[in-house]
Amino acid sequence: MHHFARQLASPYPLLAAVGAKTSHIEIGTAVIDMRYENPLYMAEDVGAADIIAGGRLQLGISRGLPEQVIDGWWYFGYQPGEDESEADMARRHTEVFIDVLRGDGFTQPNARPMFPNPDGLLRLEPHSEGLHERIWWGASTNARGLGRGVGYESAARDAQDRRDRPAVPCSTGRRDTRIPRCLERGQAPRHPRVSVSRSILALVDDRDRAWFGRDRKSEDQIGHIDPNTRSIFGCSYAAEPDRLVEELAKDEAIAEADTLLLTVAN
Repeated sequence: MHHFARQLASPYPLLAAVGAKTSHIEIGTAVIDMRYENPLYMAEDVGAADIIAGGRLQLGISRGLPEQVIDGWWYFGYQPGEDESEADMARRHTEVFIDVLRGDGFTQPNARPMFPNPDGLLRLEPHSEGLHERIWWGASTNARGLGRGVGYESAARDAQDRRDRPAVPCSTGRRDTRIPRCLERGQAPRHPRVSVSRSILALVDDRDRAWFGRDRKSEDQIGHIDPNTRSIFGCSYAAEPDRLVEELAKDEAIAEADTLLLTVAN
């Protein structure tokens, strides 16, 4: 999600709407920028959306991508602490978010509440059971993970930590099976899934061709997460349905992946 861009910036209403209109597909994001998020308010919103969807949310979060504006998180009321980077701030927000999603009580109840309280400490509501196990930290293959039972998601096909280390082009179709150290040490509750992200657009009428026909010859895109980290993102597919089937069948990375993440035009 990108704030200050001319597109949808808050995913929670859309997640709830999609969840209400569908029954089987998993619904997710890739990724929510945790530099901008109030972790408690966010937990309430995603808890409600997950309940509406019947427990089908797969929520991608991360330290954030290049911004539309300079230090946009400052306008939302956040700033890194002393000796803390903005990426550290995002991880700090995430740790609070994961903790409250588990559903443990942490606040003292008022002796004269507006509504009756259960016994003991109170948790945030609405609480969606199991949602904390469906949170994914988006990062490059060389990034340090979070641990804390959070899964690993990579929308970028490869990345380099230093400018002098070559990245592997995604057009090779090679599956990159490197996993952050936190998952290799067995801290994750399940075997981590490897996801491949693709924009797949079926052109069935003139309106589709006008909006998305330019993606017919899409190629790999190179971007920078920060001044020292380059990422290569996969190409988009846009064609008539029969042609799409032929092209996707040749994509070796899709065949190897555990999960195919379909990005929706925003």
